Amino acid sequence: MCTVSFIPVKETVIITSNRDEHISRPSAYKPCEELINGRRVLFPKDPKAGGTWFAVNEDNVIIVLLNGAFQRHTSKGNYAKSRGLILLDLASHQNPKAYLEKIDLVNIEPFTVLVSQEGTLNELRWDGSEKFLKELDSSKEHIWSSATLYDKEVIRTRETLFADFISKGVVTKNDIIAFHSGSSDDLENGFIIERKNGLKTFSVTQAVLQNDKISLEHLDLLNQTTHKIDMNGNQLIHDLG
Repeated sequence: MCTVSFIPVKETVIITSNRDEHISRPSAYKPCEELINGRRVLFPKDPKAGGTWFAVNEDNVIIVLLNGAFQRHTSKGNYAKSRGLILLDLASHQNPKAYLEKIDLVNIEPFTVLVSQEGTLNELRWDGSEKFLKELDSSKEHIWSSATLYDKEVIRTRETLFADFISKGVVTKNDIIAFHSGSSDDLENGFIIERKNGLKTFSVTQAVLQNDKISLEHLDLLNQTTHKIDMNGNQLIHDLG
């Protein structure tokens, strides 16, 4: 929920997300399908609040969450609902893109959510008092870094690294996974972090939409396992090696 990339490759959409959390937080359950409000939703579940930061549904909608909106904020610690449950509200709605305009976010902690639906890409930023909703160009690549973890200079550096990566030409889903999970000497601001304050990259999750079929790959970096699953329940689990 702290670094997200959107990459269209010909007729394919690839969205990849790094989840950074404090080491005191439990790791997520492996991705499983649940029926929510009559809609099948596939997601890795957070054991603490029951929500998620990354979900796909039976209508081939991909929804991803980042903490924070435009700048670092101070958490009040007592909100009406977790942001991960808000994401599931969106993922289980019959039209998540339309629901972005209607959803009540009073007393919800600031966040950014991305909705890829029917060839469109929409971004909603909630700063704690106001919604900022816009449609992005889904034919171009995009990257986001959580405003709660990275300052503007670091975010610009990450955008430059991403642009350099994209400039190398057509990339595969495995190339993107490697970009998101590559080791770095910068454990404070790299794509894989392990900060002295206990913040660490827990996982990398990727959704691939191709030929009206969607699949999810979840790299659990803490337990050294990869989970691959599609909306039909086909699953393969193996060690990262």
